[in-house]
Amino acid sequence: MSELAILGGEPVRKAPFPNRKSMGKEEAAAATRVIESDVLSGFVGAAGKFFNGGVEVKEFEALWAKEYGFKHAISTNSWTTGLQVAVGAVGIEPGDEVICSPYTMSASATSVLFYGGIPIFADIDPNRYSINPLSIEKLITSRTKAILVVHLFGYPADMDSIMEIARRYNLKVIEDAAQSPGVYYKNRPVGAIGDIGGFSLNFHKHIHTGEGGMLVTNDDDIALRCQLIRNHGENATESYGVEDISNTIGSNYRFTEIQAAIGTEQFKKLKNFLEHREVLGKYLSDRLKGIKGLKIQELEEGTTHSYYMFPIRFDKSHFGVSRNLFLRAVSAELPKPNYWDTTPLAEAYVKPLYLNPIYQQKIAIGKKGFPFNFNSGVVYDYPKGLCPVTERLYEEELLLSPLVREGISIEDLKDFADAIEKVVANIDELRQSDLNISGETQLYDAIKAIDENVK
Repeated sequence: MSELAILGGEPVRKAPFPNRKSMGKEEAAAATRVIESDVLSGFVGAAGKFFNGGVEVKEFEALWAKEYGFKHAISTNSWTTGLQVAVGAVGIEPGDEVICSPYTMSASATSVLFYGGIPIFADIDPNRYSINPLSIEKLITSRTKAILVVHLFGYPADMDSIMEIARRYNLKVIEDAAQSPGVYYKNRPVGAIGDIGGFSLNFHKHIHTGEGGMLVTNDDDIALRCQLIRNHGENATESYGVEDISNTIGSNYRFTEIQAAIGTEQFKKLKNFLEHREVLGKYLSDRLKGIKGLKIQELEEGTTHSYYMFPIRFDKSHFGVSRNLFLRAVSAELPKPNYWDTTPLAEAYVKPLYLNPIYQQKIAIGKKGFPFNFNSGVVYDYPKGLCPVTERLYEEELLLSPLVREGISIEDLKDFADAIEKVVANIDELRQSDLNISGETQLYDAIKAIDENVK
């Protein structure tokens, strides 16, 4: 009988991986306290004592700012709206170009479109998975106004090089650190190394409040503009002495008192979560780094990793099988996931953003091509092949695991690593099999499959 489970052998593990659980009695007590106070939101959409929220919101923001040395922390009701606030606060206007990563959640680029800016996609570094400074500089024009950096999977971009470019060309830098709370780049906390940045509090992030975001900046003017955009700033510019009222039309991007109270308790757990992930990440790196054909992310001194995902690069030319078949062989050695964060291994992450219809058809705001047609005589194209490193990672190389997290033990990761080693040891058998499996197994495809099983 075959050794490999995908070919009829016994799997490495049958017991399911434990689900992640971060909420506890502390969060329940905090939410109850707010409910009993009967003040579920402390905001008022006019200048004054409550323009920036209630007691819980202000405490949560102050806690985050103090812990990491940010001058300002400003909560929002999601990180998507947080990004929109950041783009508006740094002054992006119609026709301005913002250099973005093509390999990230869609909002990292669409936030630019909300102000009529135009995303320009730079290719990424295959070790960091964030935009490559060498790619950035080639794209700068007289219309370039900002760089929007994404610290993908929890590891920082090359911020020294990016900031040097930004200073030389007088560009603003926005850090999307959604997946990287509490992470350090060369002993500096990410988020406000640039002009502004922030973090996600979505339910599957390190700490969460269901939905939410936290902007951070050391710039007083940018902070005020963020607060205005967050809370109907058109009502408050005169009261706060704002002369340049551009981009201060606001919305309701406000955080609730319940979210803030829960967030405060979650924030207290962040360091322990990150320390646990660091231990797991080191164990898995040590187990896998000696396997030829698999490339494990290299970390630099003074720089930490939050391990939102554990990335692995797969070399199909070495193994002689597709990434998809390798992944399915490893997955067959392990229990079927009952939720997305128990998925042992997934591939590809997201399709390069510029290949989505919004960029291919150049239809964003209205039906006439705005803002892609704003700059007279300038044609914006997003062809396949635009970012070859990104496309290679998406199509052939990138594997991801969400198992480096709370609730997972070294023993759990041992089974995961054993499964990978077993498939590698029996790769000839897999190569010679007549299996014909196609179709991607992305992380979010796993959610769809789980939903279908539940139905």
